[in-house]
Amino acid sequence: MNAENKTARLGAVYQAESADDVARVYDSWAEKYDDDMSLAGYRHPAISLAILARHVPKGEEPLLDAGAGTGLIGEWLAITGYSNVDALDISAGMLAVAERKAVYKGLHKAALGSTLPFKDNQFSAIISAGVFTSGHVGVEGLDDLLRVCAPGGIIVLTVKDVLWQASFSGRIAELEAAGVLKLIDDTGPYVSMPGEVGTTPSRCIALKVS
Repeated sequence: MNAENKTARLGAVYQAESADDVARVYDSWAEKYDDDMSLAGYRHPAISLAILARHVPKGEEPLLDAGAGTGLIGEWLAITGYSNVDALDISAGMLAVAERKAVYKGLHKAALGSTLPFKDNQFSAIISAGVFTSGHVGVEGLDDLLRVCAPGGIIVLTVKDVLWQASFSGRIAELEAAGVLKLIDDTGPYVSMPGEVGTTPSRCIALKVS
């Protein structure tokens, strides 16, 4: 595996300027994504799953993997006993890889930040790793996740720390003050890809929906 090609693919994702750009990059990357992220030491799936397991008992269902990509988290959710999970992603190519893993009840192509193809209060928990970051989705992507998460449900997100400092923490504080949700977990900053030079910190948070 060519490390320079991996770095170029990562760079293209973070430099995307529109949802269509993001989808095109991921479509072309889909078949190499799992190998590339393994080389990068990608930590988001493991950390976000650990936070989910801390707050969501097995048997709570259904779950949504928002930004599921190739199904890295879906595989681990299935192994650890979360069996009723839907996948959402912007990239048809990534969802095609995820479908081959046969770990999701349904696969849905849509972009976070738009109106999602789900009913109000549909999911007991939502997990979203590597989506709220540079060139992807900002704090606006949180609103419809809140709509589709049931009262008392848990939303686990990874958030690039520069986004957290710029807008996300303030929005969470506003929603807490309004009684919409409660921030119940926060890892603080960590490096999501220690095998990739120059990776800036992210954090993983858990929200409980009121």
